[in-house]
Amino acid sequence: MGGEVRTPPDTGHVDLSMTRYVLEALRAAGVPATDPLFERTCVFLERCQNRKPTAGQRSEADKPADGGFFFSTTEFDTNKAGHDGQRFRSYGTTTADGILALLAAGRPAGDPVVQSAQRWLVTRHHDMAVPGFVGEAYHRWPRGLAFYYAAASTQAFQALKLDAGTGVVDGLMRTQRSDGAWANSENLVKEDDPLIATPFAIRALS
Repeated sequence: MGGEVRTPPDTGHVDLSMTRYVLEALRAAGVPATDPLFERTCVFLERCQNRKPTAGQRSEADKPADGGFFFSTTEFDTNKAGHDGQRFRSYGTTTADGILALLAAGRPAGDPVVQSAQRWLVTRHHDMAVPGFVGEAYHRWPRGLAFYYAAASTQAFQALKLDAGTGVVDGLMRTQRSDGAWANSENLVKEDDPLIATPFAIRALS
């Protein structure tokens, strides 16, 4: 994210979205799937997932097991769906990113970690509204992240070879402006800027 160079144990800003894009870039650049960096990255990815440990891992009996993902283990305020009293809540954009990050790191679609995230997304996905937000304090977020979610969820469903339905496409067709661009009515993450919303829309449609 910029700023001073960080040295352990100071992590600086760490999040799932940036990690996903870096992993995809490394794979596109030809880094072999056998490179140890991918498996090391999976340690962080799985720490961002609300999933009970498998046999042999440290027991966390109170950890929710919905299979979805949250944004960051270090930047608490950036976990946009908030905390349920035990754990950061899973939500749609991060779960789509988590699936794409795991696949980019070399995990197969049939991996139990991927499958649990897939179940979360498939059972909650309907359209451009981002699932996972609960309560009045979070009522703007399902719309505020709509275009990012349109792109990320579409990519995740395609990568998993699943049918996402027509909700995203219908929503994009309905909200396109007369000049051909898109803009979000919510400005929470700058999607009100057509130069941000439109590329996400194009990626979803393509």
